[in-house]
Amino acid sequence: MLSAKPWRVESVILLMAALIIFWISGLIAINVLHNAGITGFKQPEDFGNALVITLCFQGATLILIPIFLRWHHVGLRETFGFHKAKLSRVLLMTATMVIVILPVALLLEAASIAVLEKFGWQIEDEAAVKLVMNAKILWEQIYLGVLTIAIVPVAEEFIFRGVLFPFAKQLGFPKLAWFGVSALFALIHFDAAIFMSLFVLALALTWLYEKTDNLLAPIVAHSLFNSAGFIMILFNNQLTHVLKEISQSLRL
Repeated sequence: MLSAKPWRVESVILLMAALIIFWISGLIAINVLHNAGITGFKQPEDFGNALVITLCFQGATLILIPIFLRWHHVGLRETFGFHKAKLSRVLLMTATMVIVILPVALLLEAASIAVLEKFGWQIEDEAAVKLVMNAKILWEQIYLGVLTIAIVPVAEEFIFRGVLFPFAKQLGFPKLAWFGVSALFALIHFDAAIFMSLFVLALALTWLYEKTDNLLAPIVAHSLFNSAGFIMILFNNQLTHVLKEISQSLRL
């Protein structure tokens, strides 16, 4: 069962406000660089755009985490669960959940594509997929790999599972905590084709955190999920075509 968290209302508001400010600042910087015709910012999937926006969101989150915890006199080890007993059991539960949820997420994505195409929605490759596929320079691939597998899971799980979920739940809104926060997690990826798969993934990650009371569990699960997707994209450029073929078969 998830233990009570000492998050104060004003601290959560300040954290969210700071992240929004950093994110908007990144978008403004990208727009200025794009208008100036700077290489790396000419197309939406160019690497420069990803570099700036990830530094302004995930990078900013990593900086804000220790500040947020210091406000509440909570340590990193306590927050992320490194001191928890039976850590091996938690990690085993995490791996099992990923094995179950990964094919479910892929099928939901394929089904979503089928439904959207039926209503005339033009499906394009995800921006993240295009970014990885277009990354030809080794250091770009390394950055995207580290970002996807290590940085994104820590930053996003701290925000959504570590802060927003227990905060909303402790305010007396358990349904909002489960479904509202999970929907927000899916929405910030700005892709209708993967909304349902990310929503279900978020619910699974929330369940894992609720059961283990260990933030390390959803972080590792998120990392494994991202790792699988990154490897499939990196070594199989036909992934999107395969998903579309599955979606077409679902329409039969």
